[in-house]
Amino acid sequence: MSSTVLTEPRVRSPLASPGRISLSALHLVALGLVGPIVFTILITLLSVGLSLVLVVGIGLIFLIAFVYSLFAIGWLETARIDGLYNFGLPVRRARRSPKSGFGGFLHTIWLQFIDPGMWRGVANFAIASVLGMIVLGFLGLLTSGIVLSFAPIFADAGTVPLGNTGLDVATAWAVPAGVIAAIFSLAAIIGLAILQGVIARAVLVPSREAQLAEAARASNVQRAGAVRSAEVERTRIERDLHDGVQPRLVSVGMTLGLAQQKVDDDPAAAKALIAEAHTSTKAAITELRQLARGIHASVLDDRGLDAALSALASRSHIPVVLDVRLTARCSKAAEAAAYFVIAESLTNAAKHSRASEVRVLVREREGGMLWARVEDNGIGGAHVTPGGGIDGISQRVIGAGGSFRLDSPVGGPTTVEVSVPCAS
Repeated sequence: MSSTVLTEPRVRSPLASPGRISLSALHLVALGLVGPIVFTILITLLSVGLSLVLVVGIGLIFLIAFVYSLFAIGWLETARIDGLYNFGLPVRRARRSPKSGFGGFLHTIWLQFIDPGMWRGVANFAIASVLGMIVLGFLGLLTSGIVLSFAPIFADAGTVPLGNTGLDVATAWAVPAGVIAAIFSLAAIIGLAILQGVIARAVLVPSREAQLAEAARASNVQRAGAVRSAEVERTRIERDLHDGVQPRLVSVGMTLGLAQQKVDDDPAAAKALIAEAHTSTKAAITELRQLARGIHASVLDDRGLDAALSALASRSHIPVVLDVRLTARCSKAAEAAAYFVIAESLTNAAKHSRASEVRVLVREREGGMLWARVEDNGIGGAHVTPGGGIDGISQRVIGAGGSFRLDSPVGGPTTVEVSVPCAS
């Protein structure tokens, strides 16, 4: 389960500035040399993988290598184009399945294979490689034209060949022919360098309409997650009140009623009943405090996520190894979402995992993301059930515009990993 937050691309720099044309031409020359090698490797991985996958199954390794080679190409191409033209493209990230186990692994491979952003990067790399091979041809013609311009100085024969074109130029026409060839080649290289930027913009930069449609889709997903999260949280609060505090308060009322009946006839028994009611009342107050703390931790507002998680870890029934490395505070919504995820994960671990230790890591990630991972060494087998604790975690994260991943194979360990926009 994931949610993507779109950002408006930065102001686009001109594609035809001299410096950018020069860099673009150099990129094309490099891709003209490297591109054929890369695609030869890709074709080899695909053909070997398909031929061996039904024979010994080892072909699956080659197919996985093929998919992630495509991802690497898409990632590098996106980074290359963004560094060259400053389009403001988001960094490509590998897709992950919310499912666990081997099925989840295969689903992850499939999600990555059908990632349209990856394929756009690969397509742009292929186009740029073809343009690069054409540029190499014009670069050779440019060199030949320059050499031809100086042919009268060193030529002994009556004609001089023009590079690899198969044309022989008379020595008397060598200078103008060489100048024309050089100018034509240079103009073609400049045109191809500009064309690379135009094509890259069309392929990799989403249109305004596509951005608005994706933003609307992401907003709908986020709103639905927030509504679902509130519903799950309300159900949890009602269940805790009904199963915990409410019976205890009913017991307190009954105990005080018995004490009231015995206060005249048996003061000692009445006193004992009042003491019992007092103890139960204090326990109910403690439960109410814990319930309120689960809804919102006041220390989170006062001292930040690190301090709130330290207090949470100190109250855990399972030993917690806490590692929080944050240089600045995030928004209240992001910190509250991360705190809720970790608190609910610790509660689930204490109830179901039979774990002897839980590790909690919190980091700042590139792109302004607050990342957290909770891992226990328990028996595993956790899964998302509607209305359950993990469902509440996932919906809370989606409602905050983030992504959620659960990995809990039978036998353990169980890992919950979330990323939330720091400015959500």
